Amino acid sequence: MAEARVSGRFPDFPWDTIAAAKARAAEHPDGLVDLSIGTPVDPTPEVARQALIAAADSPGYPTVLGPESLRQAVVDWLERRFSITGVGTDNVLATIGSKELIANLCVQLGLGPGDVVGLPETAYPTYAVSAAYAGATAIATDSRVAFGPQRPKLVFINFPANPHGRVVGREHLKAWVDFCRESGALLVSDECYLEFVWEGEPVSVLDPEVNGGSLDGILALHSLSKRSNMAGYRDAFLVGDRSVVAELLAVRKHLGFMVPTPVAAAMEAALADDTHVDEQRERYLARRATLRTALEQAGFRIDHSQGSLYLWATRGEPCRDTVEWLADRGILVAPGDFYGATGSHHVRFAVTATDERIAAAAKRLSS
Repeated sequence: MAEARVSGRFPDFPWDTIAAAKARAAEHPDGLVDLSIGTPVDPTPEVARQALIAAADSPGYPTVLGPESLRQAVVDWLERRFSITGVGTDNVLATIGSKELIANLCVQLGLGPGDVVGLPETAYPTYAVSAAYAGATAIATDSRVAFGPQRPKLVFINFPANPHGRVVGREHLKAWVDFCRESGALLVSDECYLEFVWEGEPVSVLDPEVNGGSLDGILALHSLSKRSNMAGYRDAFLVGDRSVVAELLAVRKHLGFMVPTPVAAAMEAALADDTHVDEQRERYLARRATLRTALEQAGFRIDHSQGSLYLWATRGEPCRDTVEWLADRGILVAPGDFYGATGSHHVRFAVTATDERIAAAAKRLSS
């Protein structure tokens, strides 16, 4: 029976491997500064909380697709914030957070042994988990030619990227769209940090200039966890190819993947309000500047990091050595090897801690 356990398909949970470093960092006289996980710490916006309360009396079952009004709020948000047109409510599906969606996507689309899934060389671990859950073969590469004669069934991309914060332009995204269409692969673009681009321009695969005015073979994934401090709500959505949305809807109806009605109401209210996002951007910009300056003065080099909520830093040594060095100063970070072998000499600093904790980290780095 043990050989048949699904958990055996997965690696050890990454954060379990830094438990000792966390314990040592917590011994610092001024307490732990945990920059290892990009979890929001600022208040959930009042507009979302009030909407949740107003919808609390929801005795009936929600829909799997999500309310029409929520899906229209997504369409309106895309046009208002990113000038994206050509999207309808039937291109949108509400999901219970983006990690759930990514982890289950390959299985829910029927991929299995013998199928190839592409993912970035340095990447959020859940893309590989999605392939492993389905029994598919994952190829981690940033090069389209690396697939060789193999034809992927699905390709994940992620810009602005986690962990390294790289931002790319329209031509780069268009090249991935063209490759996937030529290969017959579904392109899945994780864009949950699209409102957090610090250098350059936010660009989505939903942009008609990228996709040629067609959403065929494309899905874009978005989340309110970071942009609206709603990670605890587990609220996200996908936008893209109507036929893929319809297939996922048909599967998820049987499996019972439904965003609760009060959460959907909070999502709708948050998507309609830009002010809280702009205020949150300013908080993160200030924290990012403080931490980046301290890291560079302490001898770190910052690579990429043009977007997302992280600084991708190196001291030119194995990442686990850097984790230990920082733990001795009461700072916990994510080792780059969490995200693939290409991250072996980097660590990821999240800028999502409070102003006070960011300031504490900066002070410790200077001492």
